[in-house]
Amino acid sequence: MNIILFGPPGAGKGTQAKMIQSELKHPQLSTGDMFRNNIKNATPLGLKVKSILDSGQLVGDDVVVELVEDALGKPEYANGYVLDGFPRTVAQAEALDHILAARSQKVDAFITLEVADDILIGRLLSRGEGRADDTEDKIRIRLDVYKNETAPVMNYYKNKGAYFAVDGVGTIDDIFGRLKAIIEA
Repeated sequence: MNIILFGPPGAGKGTQAKMIQSELKHPQLSTGDMFRNNIKNATPLGLKVKSILDSGQLVGDDVVVELVEDALGKPEYANGYVLDGFPRTVAQAEALDHILAARSQKVDAFITLEVADDILIGRLLSRGEGRADDTEDKIRIRLDVYKNETAPVMNYYKNKGAYFAVDGVGTIDDIFGRLKAIIEA
């Protein structure tokens, strides 16, 4: 099963994707993790991405699509996965459809975690990662970018009949239970 876990920054996508990976054996593919790894290792891609992320903006579609396409070609993703942080634009969603169609696959479920902005801001300020973009002003920019550039992806998957919304507030286990019910249905 190919799942996209979606939501604004701080919604808990990474935490829930790891739980899905652990319990349901669908490997997680996180563009954020890939970017952070490149930043940590000071690769040319990492240096480029760091300046973009530090400004609160999104990395360009071409870079992200190439990164994901390369990763999805690995054997561990052949029988399903959870995409975390991708696609973030309609152009990326369309590119993913082409990638998957070439492999006779499709997105089975697009699940968005819904969380109010004030809760997101509190989560991001308290998570303690020390990221340069985890100040209240930068978080608000990121949420605006999400609403303006990323949220239209939800409509793309609604039109395909693959869209599901989950309340992203509660304990980690409560939220996972809601996700699991959708995935197993």
